[in-house]
Amino acid sequence: MENFDQLELDKFTELADQWWDPNGKFKPLHLINPLRAEYIEKKVALRDSRVLDIGCGGGILSEALAKKGANVTAIDLADGPLSVARIRETKSQLGINYRKVSSGELAQEGEQYDVVTCLEMLEHVPDPAEIVKDCAKLTKDGGHIFFSTINRNLKSFVFAILGAEYILNILPQGTHDYDKLIKPSELKKYIDDASLNFEEVRGMSYLPLFDIVKLTDDSSVNYIIHATKK
Repeated sequence: MENFDQLELDKFTELADQWWDPNGKFKPLHLINPLRAEYIEKKVALRDSRVLDIGCGGGILSEALAKKGANVTAIDLADGPLSVARIRETKSQLGINYRKVSSGELAQEGEQYDVVTCLEMLEHVPDPAEIVKDCAKLTKDGGHIFFSTINRNLKSFVFAILGAEYILNILPQGTHDYDKLIKPSELKKYIDDASLNFEEVRGMSYLPLFDIVKLTDDSSVNYIIHATKK
């Protein structure tokens, strides 16, 4: 079974030209990206490490990690965002290896990395548990994995979907499907089932009216999880 949703890929391809506009449809990603990159850097030594960014989109996180000295491979299945990322790479020369390949296909190649990131992606695939298992296969023993996504509850529906997409219009309408959102307890089970070690979960707070982002202990809406491989 192919673990992707073509409608999701088409949706992000249509928005590809806006990926790097810090005040456009992906403004929230640009605001939380430094927070995500700094969180990862505090957990692992990025310089000269091999990093895999799964669901890289236009390369916002990939570039941030490469600038911190990581050797980054970034994968996605959406043609539009990947094209944008590759064009930027020709100018930035950060050495990022962008590939159109699924995590499952890459795992079959036998590649393994020191760090695997899968941020804001699990809620867009049919079987997120399978992606987590791919991440485990793609991580070296002693390596680190980072997941971020959106909780599934009334608060997240009000803030992340109704508020962000339909009232404040800070995300494209239809970006998220409530039924595909993932509770931290569910993601922790996926991590356990993949024989990974759950390390911690942190909430990510975003106040759109003030462009304030910060890590918190409240995972009721956006959250990031750190896991390791035995």
